[in-house]
Amino acid sequence: MPADQQRTDTDTVKVDLGGREVAVPKGGLYDRYRMRPDHDAIARDPRVSGVDFFRPLPKTKVDSPVGPTLTPNFYYALSSARLTMLAPASVIRARLPGELSPLEVVPGLGLVSVMFFRYDVCYIDFYTEAAVGIAVRPARHGRVGFLDLVTGLKNEDLHSYVLSLPVSSEIAQVRGHDGYGFPKWVTGLDVEIDHSRTAARVANDSGGLDLALQAPTPRVSPTTPVGSTWRSRRRPRGRPHRPAGSGSLRSPRTRRSTVGGIRPSTRPTC
Repeated sequence: MPADQQRTDTDTVKVDLGGREVAVPKGGLYDRYRMRPDHDAIARDPRVSGVDFFRPLPKTKVDSPVGPTLTPNFYYALSSARLTMLAPASVIRARLPGELSPLEVVPGLGLVSVMFFRYDVCYIDFYTEAAVGIAVRPARHGRVGFLDLVTGLKNEDLHSYVLSLPVSSEIAQVRGHDGYGFPKWVTGLDVEIDHSRTAARVANDSGGLDLALQAPTPRVSPTTPVGSTWRSRRRPRGRPHRPAGSGSLRSPRTRRSTVGGIRPSTRPTC
C-alpha cells in the first residue's frame, strides 16, 4: 500500500484555507509544495506514468474565497468508472433548471450516469469522489438533440449537470465548496479500480450503504494522455441533501471517458 494511504489521523498538519483550519497529510504533496509541485519528485512515484504534460503549464496565482491559490490543479494518477443508464426524459427533466434540457438518445429517453473517481496522486493528496449526473444539451443550442449527442460522442465533449458530488477528504470539500461554490460534503467513499475488477461504495450519514457498484473492468484501448472537457451548469451555493443522487453540481475535470464503460487510468489531467 502506498505510504500516503498508510498515514493515520495523527500524521496530519493543519493548513489555513480562507480562515478555516484543514488537516492534510503530513509530508504529502500539499504539505510539501502548496500547489507548486516538484515534478521530478512526482515522476519518481511508480503510480505516475509521466509528468511531461505538466512541465510547460504555468501556474497562475489568483485570489479565491479560500485565500490566494494557484491554478490550474494537477492530477497525476487517477482511476475512474462510469455507469451510464437510460432514463425517462420527463423524470430527469424535473431535476434540471429551466434553462437546461436533457440530451435525448431517442425522443423521451435521456442519459443518467453514476461516476466514481480515485485520485491516487494529486495536488491535494489522495481522495475519492462520486457523481450522479444528467447529460444535457448545450445551453442556447438549437440543433436536434440527437445531433448534439452524436457530436458530443465523436468529440468526447459532453455537457453534464451533476446532481450529487460527495468526496472523501476535508480539503477536497473545503476547496470545492468554499473555493469554487460547489456544494460538496464529506462521507465514507471507497473506490477500487484495477484491470480486472471495479468496486465502489458510498456511505450515508449513519455510515450505512447509500450507493454501491461492483463489476468486472472491461478491456479498453490505450488513450492519449490528455482527454476532453466535460462541462456542467452551476447553481447557487447551498448545503446539499446528503444521500448520493441529489444535492450538488460539479463536472469531472478534463479527462477522457467511455460512455457506458469503466476505464482504469493513470493519465494526467488538470
